[in-house]
Amino acid sequence: MSRERLLAGSAAVVLALALLTATLAPGVLASPAEDDPVRPGPVGVEEVAIAHGDVGGATAELRLHARIDHDRNPTDNVSVRFRAYDAESGLLAAERTVDVGTLTGDASVPVNATLRVDREGGYRLETTVFRDGRRVDRSSTEVRGMEALTPAYAETDVRFTESDVVPPVAVSVDAVEGDRTTLRVAASLTNAGDAPSEDLRVELLLRQADSNLVADRTSVDVGDIRPGRTTDAATTLTVPANYNYYVDAALYKDGVLVDSARSVANLDPRETISANETEREIEFSVGDFADGGGGADRPTNGAEETSYTQTPGFTAALAVVALLAAALFARRRTND
Repeated sequence: MSRERLLAGSAAVVLALALLTATLAPGVLASPAEDDPVRPGPVGVEEVAIAHGDVGGATAELRLHARIDHDRNPTDNVSVRFRAYDAESGLLAAERTVDVGTLTGDASVPVNATLRVDREGGYRLETTVFRDGRRVDRSSTEVRGMEALTPAYAETDVRFTESDVVPPVAVSVDAVEGDRTTLRVAASLTNAGDAPSEDLRVELLLRQADSNLVADRTSVDVGDIRPGRTTDAATTLTVPANYNYYVDAALYKDGVLVDSARSVANLDPRETISANETEREIEFSVGDFADGGGGADRPTNGAEETSYTQTPGFTAALAVVALLAAALFARRRTND
């Protein structure tokens, strides 16, 4: 048998076997691409940006903007989970999962979420990518100083002036009548924004430095302050003379405290205080600060001398009692 005939016969046998197999087991010769699973393309976290949203008194929103990177073959059932953990305790504070669905081709897909957390301390923010429920990538970052975020209801561009030339609170003597001194207090305010100021109010309060008692207080409504301009909220307050005072100024917007400043009024000729001086506990006469009263004269000596001055005749009475007791004692010994 020639070689050509042998090869032809072998080919015929192989073809017959293939046809027989195809008849008995359909699909064996089908294209593997039709049935074999396609490996999904890689997917992962490309970047995560963080911004704050609505800020309230106790809580604040954290807005997370993630970009998920995908390459090559389609990837089904992709989801992204965002978590916020307390930076100190490690406890889970907030969580949200976003379904992304199917990713195809080479692309960078944005995925956003908002978490509401307490407005205090810091948080560790974790972004995790899942495919068919299995984690495939993760990224984390931290935010701190949440308490520094200003609630929406307290937002204003007006603050007490900060300058080496212009003090935030200026105090001067306006008048002196007897044991009462009238002070003129002017709070300097600057609008650092781009729009006229809102309705604001400045509360001024004078506290006696030694006792911390409020000697006088008042409020001043603030008019419109144009952008970049500075104005004064001024008024007068009357207090007992010869004492030192802390002058506290508080700026309010719709009843919300937004800024504060402090100065001093040194009316005691013997000593002075400064705005950041530690308060001391020394003798003080409360009567001078009772409502509507001028009070008694301020004592000029120590505590013992003040005690004798406030109780005249007490020493003489004590001497008389002592003499009578001595006489009775001597008489009793004579009789014995």
